[in-house]
Amino acid sequence: MQENSLNPEKWVDRYADYLFNYTIVRVNDREVANDIVSETFLAGLNSMKNFKGEASERTWLISILKRKIIDYYRKNNSAKGQAEVKMHFPNSDDEGEWLEEKVADLSDMTAEDQMENRELGLAILECLDQLNEKQATIFKMKTIEGIDTETICNEFDITPSNLWVIIHRARTSLAKCLEKNWF
Repeated sequence: MQENSLNPEKWVDRYADYLFNYTIVRVNDREVANDIVSETFLAGLNSMKNFKGEASERTWLISILKRKIIDYYRKNNSAKGQAEVKMHFPNSDDEGEWLEEKVADLSDMTAEDQMENRELGLAILECLDQLNEKQATIFKMKTIEGIDTETICNEFDITPSNLWVIIHRARTSLAKCLEKNWF
């Protein structure tokens, strides 16, 4: 067997402890760490055909693990399906705020607030229409509909890293569009 080939039957014996220790330091939760390591092995099995042998088996699994840890934090830090658009608001001293923090609580909205909220919604839709179709669709699926990363990646044949680049670019474009057309 050549040095840079895959041997999944031995992954648990060879790498589970290392991957777990790497993960537990970053997530500080044994159950989550075990889940992430399991997801890493599963993702490795599912993408064995993509292994080119340019790195060692261990290095390849670590790169998958790092993406799984990033996905874990992105999922936990997202607003559960809400669009995350960080922007600077006029008359604000901070470096920017999440758009969701500025949306008024519907229970104490005046008629004027409701109208402003509807106008903001329309402005967001207009800005979404200015994105290219793939970017807009992926942004809506991930941030509005809450569809999981793996499903979107499979549907569009993209990597999780590429997905997050697309989401980031969409957020940046939306923020610029809203600053120009709404404020």
